[in-house]
Amino acid sequence: MGILSGNPKEEPLHYGEVYSVWSHLLTAKGMVSAYQTLLNHTGDDDLKKLIEDILENGIKLEVEEVEALLKENGVGLPPAPPERPNACLENIPPGARFQDPEIAAKVSADVAAGLVACSTIIGQAIREDIATMYGQFHMKKAQFGVRLLKLNKEKGWLVPPPLHINKAEGC
Repeated sequence: MGILSGNPKEEPLHYGEVYSVWSHLLTAKGMVSAYQTLLNHTGDDDLKKLIEDILENGIKLEVEEVEALLKENGVGLPPAPPERPNACLENIPPGARFQDPEIAAKVSADVAAGLVACSTIIGQAIREDIATMYGQFHMKKAQFGVRLLKLNKEKGWLVPPPLHINKAEGC
């Protein structure tokens, strides 16, 4: 039996896994405070509920799991910005507020980037437990992405690219 057989949790992480997982944790911790700030700017109740769900059932759970993985493997943890306090939307000057369509677009872009990041980590992982964990993160992000897409369409916030209509049909 070689070094990469048996219990994956007993196998060492390779440098790519360490860097990618550590970078993911750094980014996720930053997103917690960023999304807390965006919640202060969010006026739409449906968008607010979705962002809260992404925070509580997505990002914060990922942070816990990834921190545990890195600690188990003796890797130092990245710093976390402080959590943001709740603020009243009416106390934010109108010209300084993020608008709901901007917030929805930002969160949608973050989810899309997260899908790519998870796929990358899955592809470079040699430990099955890491590939499985990031597969679960990927699935959760995909579900959030579908919900965001539906919300963007329902609210009229989706800005589609130019649509291609095949004019050759029907000739």
